[in-house]
Amino acid sequence: MEHLTDIEIAQKTTLIHIKDIASKLKIDEDDLELYGKFKAKLPLDLIDEKKVSLNNLVLVTAITPTPAGEGKTTVSIGLTEGLNKIGEQATVVLREPSLGPVFGIKGGAAGGGYSQVVPMEDINLHFTGDFNAIEKANNLLSALVDNNLQASDNLNIDPRSIFWKRVIDMNDRSLRNITIGLGGTANGVPREDGFNITPASEVMAILCMTSGFEDLKKRLGDIFIGFTFDKKPVFARDLKAENAMTILLKDAIKPNLVQTLEKNPAIIHGGPFANIAQGTNTILATKMGLSLSKYVVTEAGFGADLGAEKFLNIICAASGLSPKAVVLVATIRALRHHGGAATDALNKPDVGLVAKGFANLEKHIENIRKFNIQPVVAINSFINDSIEEVKLVIEGCEKLGVKAVVSNGWTNGGEGCKDLAFAVKKVVEEDRSQFKPLYDWKSPVKEKIEKIAREIYGASGVNYDKKAELNLRRIDRLGFNNFAICMAKTQKSFSDDEALRGRPENFVVTVREIEIAAGAGFIIPILGKMMRMPGLPAHPASENMSIDENGVISGLS
Repeated sequence: MEHLTDIEIAQKTTLIHIKDIASKLKIDEDDLELYGKFKAKLPLDLIDEKKVSLNNLVLVTAITPTPAGEGKTTVSIGLTEGLNKIGEQATVVLREPSLGPVFGIKGGAAGGGYSQVVPMEDINLHFTGDFNAIEKANNLLSALVDNNLQASDNLNIDPRSIFWKRVIDMNDRSLRNITIGLGGTANGVPREDGFNITPASEVMAILCMTSGFEDLKKRLGDIFIGFTFDKKPVFARDLKAENAMTILLKDAIKPNLVQTLEKNPAIIHGGPFANIAQGTNTILATKMGLSLSKYVVTEAGFGADLGAEKFLNIICAASGLSPKAVVLVATIRALRHHGGAATDALNKPDVGLVAKGFANLEKHIENIRKFNIQPVVAINSFINDSIEEVKLVIEGCEKLGVKAVVSNGWTNGGEGCKDLAFAVKKVVEEDRSQFKPLYDWKSPVKEKIEKIAREIYGASGVNYDKKAELNLRRIDRLGFNNFAICMAKTQKSFSDDEALRGRPENFVVTVREIEIAAGAGFIIPILGKMMRMPGLPAHPASENMSIDENGVISGLS
């Protein structure tokens, strides 16, 4: 097979008009809001709750990843192609990429090889403007906050208590901590501020949780800003911000329809990070897919201890969605890593290291079963995987009563994922999965946090720093005890110490502080130091990108 980059493969593919993709879902052309020939917005009235409950949701997650990632998006797309290959109508539903990682360390995020969503350049860049709308809505609220500080009839907001930050969809460490309002009284009240990256905005989290326009407006109004000088809470609704913010999101709320390389439907919408937010696409996009397809394949970011835990405990509990199967993506490379392989030896076959690293996969399997869902393991294939290593994983999973299948979506698209498709279909049709969340939202906050830490991470206990204890008292005072828990921790380990690989035991996690996302409906315990505004690496991916005189892009992968 000719060796091509992801973008070269995408550019060699002939796309069909988006109206022809829509026709596969029985969507009338008049219902499409076209963004050129290959992208369209879908109206929310296409969502049918009855059909949602009748069709089959499959969640794709992964073992604890290496820095390069284990290929969840590629497997998600490949599985969708595979399901269509075996005669099952399937749509993949994914997050939108953030420009920060695209130009930073990761490059593009639209799948890879022969399992991609297209047009990949558009998807990886400005797409349909959703991220821009989220950024503007977020920053409108920031502008209203600072304008109110200056107004004669202000809300008496204490500038030192303001939690709300501005956002930009770029990795720019210089914006993490800034001072605003300098240059005289005409320029506002001087105070410390900062920027988060757009996927870390609560507006993004809210868009991904909302059920429609009225709910969106209410959630935006519920955003917690800070306190007055007399310690009263201030919300976005106090600034009369919610209507204007919703207006900015009037198109962004609608899911986006594109296509896969094999011309199957793909819905892409929303894009919160998984280590600091819920890490999956919008509820609306998932329900849109389930209204139009027998199977919907979606993914949750990073390992199952982050993205999948949040998808199941937050997204499903809030929306009534119920996955029929979970696909755990594993790579032999990652199992070597968790077995103790040095960075320069990750691509060198070593059965002993894979055997040792298998404990990480085993823990993730146990965790998925805690939700009463039967997992399927997808071994995302790489050229340096040895037959012996793959056999060890398949046999190890078999002993646990789990089917493990080699996935070749990167090299062979849907044809390379037919075995995985059959395995997933079998689990769905056996109807063994009876989803239940791990905790009740109405449980005490500490009980919910410790349930996740002990049951999912395998921690022996939880410590709370002084700031976290103060935050808990604030949460109680504000009446936010019944919110879901959205844990923020490193994706590199089950623990809060990224150096602990494999399946660590006898460790204690420390909650440093707890943030409030009142509009999204969850609180965010922060384990360790979490970065809401990444920086660029020494040699960012942008250095390898180019565009020629005809507008043809290269290096965006």
